[in-house]
Amino acid sequence: MPGSEARARYVLIFDGGSRGNPGPSYGSFRLERAGEKRARPQRRTFARGTNNEAEYRALIAGLQALLAALSSEGLAPPQVALEVRGDSQLVIRQLEGAWKTKEPRLRDLRDEAADLLARFGSVRYRHQPRARSVAALGH
Repeated sequence: MPGSEARARYVLIFDGGSRGNPGPSYGSFRLERAGEKRARPQRRTFARGTNNEAEYRALIAGLQALLAALSSEGLAPPQVALEVRGDSQLVIRQLEGAWKTKEPRLRDLRDEAADLLARFGSVRYRHQPRARSVAALGH
């Protein structure tokens, strides 16, 4: 299309959980740039929280890592088309605006993720089966 700017395409896969609900929480994410070798998953431990809080925290950690990588590559976030993949219906649907976020702690995490996502040129959400997240991230 004339006048359209070429965009770098990235995929961010995220997953999180907790031992107990709430309990010690953890998450992981993987960033993939279109046309490049598969990156290794990055794992994080978080404070005590629920599975849903861990999912959001893993997504936020992945977004922060992507923004740092773009900065080091000299790419501006508006130049990036991002696809976000995860097996959490709750996170995906809340970020799409299809589901309400009633819990205040989740609302804060949703807002933080939405603020980071708003920096990108375009964002597409894709819910995926749990087995795909496990295959991509190893847990």
